[in-house]
Amino acid sequence: MNKSIQHFALIFLFSVGVGNFTSAAPNRTTAAHDPFPTAIPDHIILTWSNDPATTQSVTWRTDTSIVESYGEIARADASPYFIFYTEKKKAQTEPLLTKEYSAHYHSVTFMSLEPNTLYIYRVGSEDNWSEWFQFRTASRESELFTFIYLGDGQNNLLSMWSRAIRGAYSAAPDARFIIHAGDLVANADSYLQWSKWFKAAGWINGIVPSIPIAGNHEYYHGSGKKRYLTDYWRPQFTLPENGIDLLPESNYFIDYQGMRILALNSNENLEEQAKWMETVLKDNPNRWTIATFHHTIYAATVNRDHKKLRETWKPLFDKYHVDLVLAGHDHAYSRGHNIDPNTGISDPQTGTVYVVSVSGPKLYDLTENRWMDRAAENTQLYQVISVDQKTLSYRSYTVTGELYDAFQIVKKRKWPNKFIDKQPKDFPERRFDNTLSIPK
Repeated sequence: MNKSIQHFALIFLFSVGVGNFTSAAPNRTTAAHDPFPTAIPDHIILTWSNDPATTQSVTWRTDTSIVESYGEIARADASPYFIFYTEKKKAQTEPLLTKEYSAHYHSVTFMSLEPNTLYIYRVGSEDNWSEWFQFRTASRESELFTFIYLGDGQNNLLSMWSRAIRGAYSAAPDARFIIHAGDLVANADSYLQWSKWFKAAGWINGIVPSIPIAGNHEYYHGSGKKRYLTDYWRPQFTLPENGIDLLPESNYFIDYQGMRILALNSNENLEEQAKWMETVLKDNPNRWTIATFHHTIYAATVNRDHKKLRETWKPLFDKYHVDLVLAGHDHAYSRGHNIDPNTGISDPQTGTVYVVSVSGPKLYDLTENRWMDRAAENTQLYQVISVDQKTLSYRSYTVTGELYDAFQIVKKRKWPNKFIDKQPKDFPERRFDNTLSIPK
């Protein structure tokens, strides 16, 4: 088959969600998956709605027969007798009912926790309890920590995206949270897709808190309907409400061990979020600042340019010296610096580092506008980022475990930071032309 035809055939197959194109047999893993809730808690996920040092939110799903549910927590101990020292908290319960799907979503936020402490919890009611999960609260100090960043999952979630999130956790089992940079699923009104997303992540969601970002596919509601954030978003994620009133739980910030994380909604209300951002960045006691949102400031792939987003938000990133911006949307990998407005060339001395990545199997062609210093096509990746007071160390891996990109940002007293490019020099850039042939 002509490589160009093969290339577009692959994009089409993954766009429509057909992952098993090598055989006419059904994908048994996916076919056997039951997307409907039962009385036993599932879709258990940690998030934050308040201070990560002293609180922890958890959300889960059951069928509608469960109208009262609980979270139970204790300090973790190597002895199983911790069960005699637990505290129980009643959950808030919220129904989600459609023509095809009905469920109750339950959430609790454990309060008054001790910083930098290992806790153990479970959720449920009567005889229908989950297993026990462990998590560690954030420290009050600016200590070394690691987190994971994933671009769009979106398609073939259970069959192929699963290897991205599981590979990321295997590479960084000490990760303190996971940033999902939007388009978690392809159709956010599909209970089947959300169920596959949760199944793919499995118990990782129950022990590593998530920071989910709303992408354009979280707004997909079919033709002829006004776009709005899916009804699934707020019931299944318990998130901060410290953003603008127009975007509850999809525009927020979290402070974690000396880093302020701006979680932005690039789908709507850009100007309103810019005003909010001005106050949040101006009054920022943290040493590090990152921003994460779905659409890109600088496009990684062809036929994409979000000029309004760039003109509205980038001046604030420049003014307040945002260290790192993490995005998705473009279904390829690109990493580079600000574009110097005088030369049009990527310039490390202008500060902020911009990254676009993708974790799912739907992949696009790179743009020929080479603003980036490292890029990839036809490649699923995950990122592991470690931060201490002085240095931010970034590593991007292919889902087969190869180090594909790396850099360090060293914090200096005066802007800009010192940037050290550590990309592997002996690893050629992955393009469709040199990746379509699968090695024997």
